[in-house]
Amino acid sequence: MPLTVECQKRPEGSKPKALRRSGEIPANLYGHKGTESISLVINAKTVEQLLKKASVNNTLIDLNVTDAPWRGKALLRELQVHPAKGTPYHLSFFAVAGHGDTNVEVRLRFVGNAIGVKQEGGFLDTVVTELQVSCAPENIPEVIEIDVSNMQIGDSLRIHELVLPEGVTALGEAEQVVVSVSQPQISAAAEEEAEAEAAGETVSENT
Repeated sequence: MPLTVECQKRPEGSKPKALRRSGEIPANLYGHKGTESISLVINAKTVEQLLKKASVNNTLIDLNVTDAPWRGKALLRELQVHPAKGTPYHLSFFAVAGHGDTNVEVRLRFVGNAIGVKQEGGFLDTVVTELQVSCAPENIPEVIEIDVSNMQIGDSLRIHELVLPEGVTALGEAEQVVVSVSQPQISAAAEEEAEAEAAGETVSENT
């Protein structure tokens, strides 16, 4: 279910610093009408609540510009934060209606206990944790689960091998490794001990 955010058009001639001091965050809406954009302001507390639930390039938002008037579904495309304070500085939204499939980034969740880890002592190496995909706005998944249960040491999953939700297409290099199971990691001390044992066995054999 999309989040609902209400905002207003930015008053002409207003200064961003003054708006922030008064508890308003500047924003822009793109894509609602060709290349035309709307300059907006959103209450800082509304932005704070939004960012607790929404992610950049992932969450569908029901944006309501009360005095435009305009209402529609949009993605949070960009979030700028204050370099020192870390507080929201500026937001950019993109209206998705009428634009067909859109590109978004979706978090990957790796589920299951890989055979190569559980039985063979291997190491699960997650190379990609967010995947860029293309899909209809209403089909944007919150997360994509990747089952690694059957992976053994030496196995890997590439982008083109992932099982994705219906209507979702992965973007990027098809041969990019997403996750793999590597050989057990041996500490430097263990390696030295093994080398010492091997050297000792060689001396015994030669005496």
